[in-house]
Amino acid sequence: MEAQQDVIAVLITDHHEVEEMFSELEQMSGQTSEQAKTLAEQVVIELVRHSVAEEEYLYPAVREHVRGGDKLADQEISEHADAEQTMKRLERLEPGDADFWPTTELLMGQIRDHIREEENDLFPQLREACPPEQLRELGTKVQRAKKLAPTRPHPSAPDTPPANKLLAPGAGLVDRIRDALTGRGRS
Repeated sequence: MEAQQDVIAVLITDHHEVEEMFSELEQMSGQTSEQAKTLAEQVVIELVRHSVAEEEYLYPAVREHVRGGDKLADQEISEHADAEQTMKRLERLEPGDADFWPTTELLMGQIRDHIREEENDLFPQLREACPPEQLRELGTKVQRAKKLAPTRPHPSAPDTPPANKLLAPGAGLVDRIRDALTGRGRS
């Protein structure tokens, strides 16, 4: 039986996967290829799934367990909202458009700053304040949420419980159907 990962390990793994995609995108910078468009779509898909899972489970745990958690969670959600607006703009662009690469670079900067804050500040505080068994339980919930989460940015969707937990699976299903019909995010 596979060992259960805690929420921090799950999210750091996601961060590493996104950083690998960012590195690939940086190597393609300026190209107008379909491969660049597909990789940008894959980045958005992964970031949206990750963000939704964090908003459903990580930030409520931060609010509950970490001193000053409300302020921390609100800041993280605000950063998600900014990145989601950037992803929405990127979604409408093609690699040949003048704004494609600057928008991609903006998104990478936003996400790298966000990751740095989480890994250096938020995650250590949560690890110290939250019991290990609860961190493992949250890891399972985050992995499950990512499977059902939307794959496209929805800036006007709720980003706090309980509304986000109710609406995300339905939006996720619609997004995955659209992705399957259009081939979005597949090479």
